[in-house]
Amino acid sequence: MAATTSSSSASVQPPAQRAPAAPGVSHRVTAGRAGHGRAAVWFLTPFVVLYVLFIIGPAIYMVVLSFFDTSLVKGGLGGFAGLRNYGEALSSADFWSSLWHTILFTILTTPPLVVLSLLFALLAERAKRGRWFYRLAFFLPYVLPSAVVALIWIWLYTPVLGLLSTIVTSVGFSEPNWLGDPNWAMVSLAITTVWWTLGFNFVLYLAGLQEIPRDLYEASAMDGAGPWQQVWRITLPMLARTTTLVVVLQIIASLKVFDQMYIMTSGGPNFSTRPVLEYIYDVGFTDLRTGYAAAASTLFFIVVLIVSGVWLYMTRRQEQEL
Repeated sequence: MAATTSSSSASVQPPAQRAPAAPGVSHRVTAGRAGHGRAAVWFLTPFVVLYVLFIIGPAIYMVVLSFFDTSLVKGGLGGFAGLRNYGEALSSADFWSSLWHTILFTILTTPPLVVLSLLFALLAERAKRGRWFYRLAFFLPYVLPSAVVALIWIWLYTPVLGLLSTIVTSVGFSEPNWLGDPNWAMVSLAITTVWWTLGFNFVLYLAGLQEIPRDLYEASAMDGAGPWQQVWRITLPMLARTTTLVVVLQIIASLKVFDQMYIMTSGGPNFSTRPVLEYIYDVGFTDLRTGYAAAASTLFFIVVLIVSGVWLYMTRRQEQEL
């Protein structure tokens, strides 16, 4: 009994204590962290300087201009206008009309750009051969400049001579005036935009699909789940955050439309496709009223900021649910 007790007590060892780090080692670790911090500051400094000069600075200057009767034909800020520019913009039928055109364009482009990009990403991801070709084919139009895209689709929409005219008339339908009819012009611009910008959302969904563990599909297949059940039960829920990102980025991008509308229709016919950015451009550089244009820009910036805030709220809510 005594032997057992003595052997038990002998087998119990006090916990090992970590030897204190040498003063020189601790000093080197602290110095290394400080060196990394200084290096990070030096790397960030050029970006911060450019961001302040070209983003923050002009934004502040825009807000300041909005309170003055600034014009391009006279120097300085001009007379102080207070909130008069904002009141004029909010009571202007042209401002609200251009804002509605922008919202209509967003409604016409966002759903197809989200749904089609997800569909094509699913098909490209499941392709067993030629996967690289499908990825290239869907993304390639996105790298084209806006002027090139506009010229391509102007030719496609050209009456009598355009490719779409030939296709429509060959099947027995009457050809619409794609860019000259107010009922068709916005739809035609939306089709052009969907073809052009689909690749960006396509790449985002591809990245999201590659983050889904393959084990989930294998386990569901062993349980008897088919391809459509896997998409509905696994793929779509796992892509919820990606879909939120795609939707909000697409809404913001559609709200900021300018290039293709300005090149293809110049806001016509009869201003039926003039977006709010083109309205700001017209009053600022055609009417030379930069103070009023700054006020309209600030109002539009608030709209985009609200959309960004909604996205941030939805993202944080999804993270909390996870």
